[in-house]
Amino acid sequence: MNILASLLKQLTPYLNASNWWVALSGGLDSVVLLHALCELRKNQALPKLNAVHVHHGLQEVANQWPAFCQQLCDAWDLTLQVHYVQVEQGASLEQAARNARYQVFSRLLAAGDCLITAHHLNDQAETLLFRAVRGSGVLGMTGMPKCRPLAKGYLLRPLLECSRTQLEAYAQQQQLTWVEDPTNSDADYDRNYLRQSILPALQQRWPQSLVSLQRMAQHMQQAQSLLDELAQEDIAKAQAQPIGWLALPCLDLSILRELSLARQQNALRYWLRPYTQLPDTAHWAGWINLRDAKVDAEPCWQLASGQLVRFAQFIFWLSADWLNNPELEQNIQPINEQQLALEGNGSLILKGDFDITKTYRIAYRKGGEVISLKGRGRRDLKRLLQEVQLPTFIRNRLPLLWANDQLIAVANFSRLMDAQSQPVCLTWLPPKANKQQ
Repeated sequence: MNILASLLKQLTPYLNASNWWVALSGGLDSVVLLHALCELRKNQALPKLNAVHVHHGLQEVANQWPAFCQQLCDAWDLTLQVHYVQVEQGASLEQAARNARYQVFSRLLAAGDCLITAHHLNDQAETLLFRAVRGSGVLGMTGMPKCRPLAKGYLLRPLLECSRTQLEAYAQQQQLTWVEDPTNSDADYDRNYLRQSILPALQQRWPQSLVSLQRMAQHMQQAQSLLDELAQEDIAKAQAQPIGWLALPCLDLSILRELSLARQQNALRYWLRPYTQLPDTAHWAGWINLRDAKVDAEPCWQLASGQLVRFAQFIFWLSADWLNNPELEQNIQPINEQQLALEGNGSLILKGDFDITKTYRIAYRKGGEVISLKGRGRRDLKRLLQEVQLPTFIRNRLPLLWANDQLIAVANFSRLMDAQSQPVCLTWLPPKANKQQ
């Protein structure tokens, strides 16, 4: 295989990008990728080529790698950025290092930029085998895609059709040098065990096993595409927005209940995929409990990056700021058409004439609040919010405007205003659901 020709074919759709960033570890794979791209640009107009090295600080020998990468980039007339990260200690050091690395990449990419990594055919086979022994579903067995969105740009893997053997041959032919990561020989790491013990045995018995695994991934991608199409149809029917100003993902549970359990799970996987990692098939009891709970039970299904909550016949996805209680109160000096940032709770737009002799503050429910309404007298705020059928998870973060010690207005409910006070308008823009990178 001609690596240069293969690279150009895979990268041609992205020639209009402003920047190509190459993830440069200093190992053989990324050095080959960077050299091949430098060779390509001699005869082909490419976007600006840059390299980025992430130093994880996990082993002493790695302290020498930024200097090695800088020497390469100086020799090849490239810009290099080196980023030093802290890797969180946990059950999977590999996953924690990857998370830290991709946080750097996500911050780096401007709109339309491309991050190019050196993942190859052997890496794809390792990924598929690793996911297979963990019992991954169809989505997991699609393997690593050649392209996917990343932050404001794209992640590209143009070497997925090239084997490690082909990269080694290119490196030897071009007389390239690279660094060796000593942890690559440690079979205690799952991927190293697959690389050293399992893949060689498979290739010895079935020489085409790498290509066959890649072909299986392509079949799974087709199957996943069909499942996604079905999910899109189901979600389109169940999509709901019972509260117009609440910009949260929401589905109508009564529509989902009409589907089989398998279609419910498929629809939810698709709907929640941008927001959180979902549990495996054996841990979906939380969905069943939420779906089948009594109408007034208000159950919650806790997931990796947030929670699914239910109110009446609707389910909402909550994450980020929604998982924490906002600050109890803050004093303000309101002026007409003022927009205030609320700590951990979106923002608030105030309109109206305000009495400069009064002390104003924004606060949240603590319990026992009352407000005087025109024609209804003093009413308990808790009951008023129940009357308007406001979901429970919103009630304690709904901004309240106080003048001195008197509650005078409730955000987003113009009819909940003190009868004796000058009319004001409070428009609350709640936090949105954060998507994963």
